[in-house]
Amino acid sequence: MSFFKKIFSSEKKETLDKGLEKSKSSFFNKLNKAVAGKSKVDDDVLDNLEEILVTSDVGVNTTLKVIERIEERVAKDKYLGTSELNKILREEIAGLLSETNSGEETDYTIPELPAQENGKKTPYVLMVVGVNGVGKTTTIGKLAYQFKKQGLKVVLGAADTFRAAAIDQLQVWADRVDVPMIRQEMGSDPASVAFDALQSGVNQDADVIIIDTAGRLHNKVNLMNELTKVKRVMQKVVGDAPHDVLLVLDGSTGQNAFEQAKQFTAATEVTSLAVTKLDGTAKGGVVIGISDQFQIPVKYIGVGEGIEDLQVFNKYEFVDSFFK
Repeated sequence: MSFFKKIFSSEKKETLDKGLEKSKSSFFNKLNKAVAGKSKVDDDVLDNLEEILVTSDVGVNTTLKVIERIEERVAKDKYLGTSELNKILREEIAGLLSETNSGEETDYTIPELPAQENGKKTPYVLMVVGVNGVGKTTTIGKLAYQFKKQGLKVVLGAADTFRAAAIDQLQVWADRVDVPMIRQEMGSDPASVAFDALQSGVNQDADVIIIDTAGRLHNKVNLMNELTKVKRVMQKVVGDAPHDVLLVLDGSTGQNAFEQAKQFTAATEVTSLAVTKLDGTAKGGVVIGISDQFQIPVKYIGVGEGIEDLQVFNKYEFVDSFFK
C-alpha cells in the first residue's frame, strides 16, 4: 500500500520539511538510540517506540493505535528488521490517518455556496476562535493573503474587542494584505462587529469573510454565550453563517494544545483546526494525535514565519516529511 505520491510542489514541500525539522530530528535521535544494537523489531523496541511516540506528543490513545498496527505487521511478517521501522511507521501512521476523511487538500479552496434568497451571492463566512497567543491574528492574516491570491475578495471583521492590541494587530495584517477590515472601538459588542462585517461583505460582493473572536477561556460558560450570540447575530445577515468555525492551536505547547482543543470543542461547535508554530518546536507529533483523536479536520498548519508558511494540511505529505 503506498499513500505517498508527489502532491505538493517542491517549494512547498521544502518549506514543510524545514518546518518539521526540529520534530523530526528529535524523534529520530530517540529512535536511533532505541534500536541501537538491535536488528529486529521485538517487544523491547516496541516498548521504546511507544515511549518515544508519547514523548513526541502524539498522545497516548493515538500511540496505542500505532503500536497495535505495528504489532500486527510484526506478527504477520515474522521477521521485521529495525532498518524497516521507519518505513513501517510512515505507512501505518498514514494508514491510521487515512481513516479520517480529511487532510487531503492540496490548496486553498472554499466550497461553492448557493445564492441567498435575494439573489446575492453568499459569502463564505469563517469564524476564528482560540486563546490569546496561539497565532490567531497571524493565521487570519495569512489566510486572507492566500484567499486573495486565489482571486477571491476577502473582508475581515475585528470582533475580538476585548483587547485593543487584537484590533490593531488585525489592522496591520489587513493593510499588509490590502483587504478591507470592519472594526469598532475596544469594548464594543463583538456580535455587533460581526454583524457589520457580514453586512459590509455582502454589500461588497465578498467571497470570504473572516471574523476574529476574543481568545479567553477563563470561563467556558461566558465564552459559549458570547460565541453563540455572535453566530446568532451573523445569521440575521447570512442565514447559515458561519460556514466554518476554525480553532487555532499552538503546536509548540504539545499536550496543552490537546487540552485547549477539548475545552473549545466543549464550549462551541468547532468544525476545523489550524495548528501553528510547528517550526519552532520538537512537538510536531501533536498534529498526528489531534488529527486522529478529534473527529475534526486539521485544515492548516503553520510551519514558519513567512506569509507563505501557513500551509493546507495534507496528511500524506505531513507524515512523509515527518518520517523521511
